[in-house]
Amino acid sequence: MTKWSGLPRGRRRAIAALAAVQVGLAAAAWTDLARRPASAVNGPKGRWALIIGINFIGPAAWFRWGRR
Repeated sequence: MTKWSGLPRGRRRAIAALAAVQVGLAAAAWTDLARRPASAVNGPKGRWALIIGINFIGPAAWFRWGRR
């Protein structure tokens, strides 16, 4: 296993950029979920809150199938 400090600078930047995108998507999805009434959500809000936590797939699923 390579340590963070052992990675090339470009790879560290790419990982940091992907992490920022992931956190941004999840934050946007959780914010949307929190502000949306339960009647406008396809399924239980608690289940969607957990699904959103799954890497890129969760927020994408929320924006595609979670909202009415």
